[in-house]
Amino acid sequence: MDTNDQRTGYALGLSAYIIWAIAPMYFKLLSEVPAPEILAHRILWSCLIVLLLIAAMGKGAQLLRAVTNPRTLLILISSALLIAANWGTFIWAINNNQLLSASLGYYINPLVSIVLGMFFFQDKLDRPKRWAALLCLAAVAFEVYQFGSLPWVALILAFSFGFYGLLRKKVGVDSFTGMAVETTALMPFALGFLVWFGSPIGQFQTSDITDWLLLMAAGPVTMVPLMCFAAAANRVSLVTLGFFQYIGPSAMFLLAVYVYGEPLQEAKLVTFALIWCALIILIASSIGQLRKHRRQPKSRVL
Repeated sequence: MDTNDQRTGYALGLSAYIIWAIAPMYFKLLSEVPAPEILAHRILWSCLIVLLLIAAMGKGAQLLRAVTNPRTLLILISSALLIAANWGTFIWAINNNQLLSASLGYYINPLVSIVLGMFFFQDKLDRPKRWAALLCLAAVAFEVYQFGSLPWVALILAFSFGFYGLLRKKVGVDSFTGMAVETTALMPFALGFLVWFGSPIGQFQTSDITDWLLLMAAGPVTMVPLMCFAAAANRVSLVTLGFFQYIGPSAMFLLAVYVYGEPLQEAKLVTFALIWCALIILIASSIGQLRKHRRQPKSRVL
């Protein structure tokens, strides 16, 4: 692969994860708007943007095949419900000063994906992955012991996105086609909510154009990083992009503690420390496997 093309891939991948990392700052600006209403606008504007992109990229045939295939359509409707739960929980967490919980959820997510891969794709858990999974379980158990309840926000975010990724892998459609079907399926509910339950801001019954623009920006905030990620995936390996996924929860952690002043109790820090140890094991294992792969001599065609 061309070096410049690879560098472009790294830049696009970093851009995607950095936008996802700072997205909480955007949603904080909408803290006066109820979370379900922000979710409805996110679905509405994302749907309009992705349908325009489908038309511009000439992907209408792929979209038609997806909606006329009963199995594909059923899976994408299921994934739509999962991503709606993920988006809604994420927005609620940010607007209710639970950004640390959201950060914990996205730290746990890669470990959830590993376990799902083991059950649904017969992926083997080597020793580092087993230790990482055990540390993750220990973190959740400690949270229950210390606070007397499960970390629901973190678990909903981790498992909804984990199962979302599982369904999208099984359905095998490109990201834009999948997002078009998902947001279109959710659109009637989003519009119905805005019509019947929306606030004056959400229904654009206000003279403040800043509120309008902020709500409409929910579409670009969703779609721009997705486009960057899709472009990056065509230029660099998904293994390489996988290392970037920790940018988001790390930035959320720093924003929660140092920008928005969420209290970081010692017990909560223990939970994060266990998760960080698990992730360090995973990263070290992945780096070791990459080095081993590169040292293997390439077979020559005789």
